[in-house]
Amino acid sequence: MDNHVNNAREVIFLDPVCSHNIWGGSRLGEEFGYGVEGSDIGECWGISAHPNGDGTVRGGAYDGKKLSELWSGHPELFGNLQYDRYPLLTKIIDAQDDLSIQVHPDDDYAQKNENGSLGKTECWYIMDCAENGTLVAGHNARSREELSRMVEEGRWKELIREIPIKKGDFIQIEPGTVHAIKAHTLILETQQNSDITYRLYDYDRVQANGKKRELHIQKSLDVITVDGEEQPNVVSTCGLPENVLNQIYSCEKYDIFKLTVNKEAVIDQKYPFLAASVLEGEGQIDGSPLGKGDHFIVPAGYGELRISGNMSLILSTVEE
Repeated sequence: MDNHVNNAREVIFLDPVCSHNIWGGSRLGEEFGYGVEGSDIGECWGISAHPNGDGTVRGGAYDGKKLSELWSGHPELFGNLQYDRYPLLTKIIDAQDDLSIQVHPDDDYAQKNENGSLGKTECWYIMDCAENGTLVAGHNARSREELSRMVEEGRWKELIREIPIKKGDFIQIEPGTVHAIKAHTLILETQQNSDITYRLYDYDRVQANGKKRELHIQKSLDVITVDGEEQPNVVSTCGLPENVLNQIYSCEKYDIFKLTVNKEAVIDQKYPFLAASVLEGEGQIDGSPLGKGDHFIVPAGYGELRISGNMSLILSTVEE
């Protein structure tokens, strides 16, 4: 029988789920040691309880359990949150080619049109990118009519807003925001637990089967935000204090933190849970080895957390 009082003092490591994508590369296998082969590995779902990728606990009291099982069977590990599913999805994306230009719905639209799915609010931390790298965030249409016309006429260069990025930048992508990751960009994405994406444009690419990927023009036009919204911009997270949990973003869907460990960091785990991904470096967490590419959850009630070594991590949680 599980003794959850003791297990609250156990860090929960997860084996991620990786996927093949038309725009993927080989870094996730080569640099992060995920044991996946191929030069088209685009995504590592590091902390996920989604039906399309449900992470497996590695070691400890819950070894072999799926994260979704842990969520439903041991709510005390997540502060007994009143959500109907594990609320977040953390992934690393390796784009060797441009991703499609896309947009996500909000909760209301997804609930009605996507079988009760959550919508998709997400944010990106730039782990690496090309010199003079850019990403797509926002658009230049001034009205819904102009947006429809530009899409219909294929005036993508005019429509799409590209912004420069550097390693260590962070950007929030609200539902309704036109966006795309460009080639040679490595990001850590934190998002709602949803896999709903509407493709607006895919550069007329042809898959191995000779067909183009499906587009979702009408749904995209339904949900794209046109006026009254600020266009998203990147903020740099470089130069934040070491060995402390720096909150870099907060919204109703999640709180995002950056932690740079130099020798030792002591963190008070006072949140319903902390989902963490190691982006660089190596060390230990309360005696267990920790390194680049590790994903783990620090459960509710854990108390003081000691991380030693030299590492860079992104962590997330939700409001109670």
